[in-house]
Amino acid sequence: MKISEEGLDLIRTHEGLELVAYPDPGTGGAPWTVGFGHTGSNVFEGLHITEEHADELLRRDVATAERCVNNSVKVSLTQGQFDACCSLVFNIGCGNFRSSTLLRLLNAGDDIGAAGEFAKWTHANGKVLRGLVVRRKAEMDRFIA
Repeated sequence: MKISEEGLDLIRTHEGLELVAYPDPGTGGAPWTVGFGHTGSNVFEGLHITEEHADELLRRDVATAERCVNNSVKVSLTQGQFDACCSLVFNIGCGNFRSSTLLRLLNAGDDIGAAGEFAKWTHANGKVLRGLVVRRKAEMDRFIA
């Protein structure tokens, strides 16, 4: 499966767009981030990109999330479920998704239980972040749509 435009918009909305690279808030340095949450060796202090380039980077980065979801989920998904899972993977990483209760429940055919697991991914550095609460609610809503 491939992510839909609605799924991409979900990620765009919650990642936000930054056209100038900025340092990790926790370290004040690496990893540098630009666009819609893009990190990597090609991102450095002083980097400026266009919105078009940010969208290209997003699509490349989302391809990694798509592969993860396609390779990890063993049941048929609706487009909304796939989009929500890709957004989650984009944010938490494939390893965390693969070891999640959400994936275990999804693969067991428990869509309702899996939907409820989105709300558990709202912490960073041991604290609940309002932005993650809002994002997970939006992902859950897309999942059950």
